[in-house]
Amino acid sequence: MNMMSWSPFRELDRIFPRYGVFGDEPAGPVQWSPAADISETDEAYLIELDLPSVPRDAINVTVKDGVLTVSGERKSESNGDARRHRVERRYGEFFRSFRLPEDVDDNSIAATVKDGSLSLSVRKRQEVLPRTISVDVH
Repeated sequence: MNMMSWSPFRELDRIFPRYGVFGDEPAGPVQWSPAADISETDEAYLIELDLPSVPRDAINVTVKDGVLTVSGERKSESNGDARRHRVERRYGEFFRSFRLPEDVDDNSIAATVKDGSLSLSVRKRQEVLPRTISVDVH
């Protein structure tokens, strides 16, 4: 008799099957999140997201209430009558949201797509320095 440890996650997988025939791939389109790198220069914040096989017109970039959101969809390319044995890439809708710092200029966001990577540049506002007002004494 083989002893096997009990796993509540294994039981959940039996109740809510999410994998295909080989046990590794998702069954059908699922929501996914692209990987992102964020860096900062003196002038701007830079955000780069991996979006391979996502056409430029399928990418949406919005800013609302200090939150930058990137969303879109990567569609699976059908290979006709080919039987798939493994599907590891995620397809379907995606989104990522980033809360922007207080020092950004919402109106100066630039986006470019090159080689499956989306690059966003969010410029910082120019610091408004306090000015001294002279007060005349009479």
